[in-house]
Amino acid sequence: MSLPLDGLSAIVTGAGRGLGRAEALELARLGAAVVVNDYGQPGRDGSGEASATPAEEVAEEIRAAGGRAVAHLGDVADHDQARALVDLAVTTYGKLDILVNNAGILRDRMIFSMTEDEWDSVVRVHLKGHFNTTHFAAAHWRTRSKEAGGPVYGRIVNTSSEAFLAGSAGQPNYAAAKGGIVGLTTSTALALAKYGVTANAICPRARTRMTEDVFAGFEVPQDGRLDALAPEHVSPLVGYLASPAAARVNGQLLVVHGGMVAVVERPRVAAQFDATKDTFSFDELDELLSPYYAQQPPNRTFAAAEVLGLKRG
Repeated sequence: MSLPLDGLSAIVTGAGRGLGRAEALELARLGAAVVVNDYGQPGRDGSGEASATPAEEVAEEIRAAGGRAVAHLGDVADHDQARALVDLAVTTYGKLDILVNNAGILRDRMIFSMTEDEWDSVVRVHLKGHFNTTHFAAAHWRTRSKEAGGPVYGRIVNTSSEAFLAGSAGQPNYAAAKGGIVGLTTSTALALAKYGVTANAICPRARTRMTEDVFAGFEVPQDGRLDALAPEHVSPLVGYLASPAAARVNGQLLVVHGGMVAVVERPRVAAQFDATKDTFSFDELDELLSPYYAQQPPNRTFAAAEVLGLKRG
């Protein structure tokens, strides 16, 4: 019996731990040959010495289960290393079919305290890292499509966050990068559709070393049930989006966690006001907008429990 991803090859970045590990294992379980990428730094802020161990351990886990996998130690935010990552997939498996961008770091601070380096480093790893791998994968698919004289198989799954959707007061760098990833995804989806390639983004909720502070205090089931925040709840959606079954899914943003998938609509106009003359005056805007906003519920920051629908232990 064939598997959904038989004959396909995949790259998963940041796959040495957490979400990336679960995603790499799921793609392999579904039949894909996987390049397991991870820079292997121990600090979630990108600190510490790089190590091949996390990626190698996941690759070995895949091989032990009967799958195919190779490890790649590389910083996807480095243009040349991202090129080498895509080249490794192509030279090892003959082609690249699936790219899952997951690698990231955190350097949290309020906007008035954040340093330039804290901003640059997070945007670099998340947003530039997504761009770098996408750039080389897209070039690979475009070349193959031209050689084939028609569409080829290609899937991109990017990792955004609800920090972009709902805001996150102490993560202006992270929220901005994750918002940028959504823009990158929709642009890529439009650009590559004619080559047979789809690009989608997910906003996962999962308990990993990146989110250990966010989910501190939320109870973990003690009765053998799978944790609602386990990365294993996210990886099946990645497997689906990477598969032929998702050929009609393109340029989409999906929230996923704990047995739930939500399709996010693109922003819609909530209200429209037209000037009585060629352009608005200050007074006219005041007369129209101030009463409108006075009738709206006051803005408030959602408590984590409200947003996540979780209980504290």
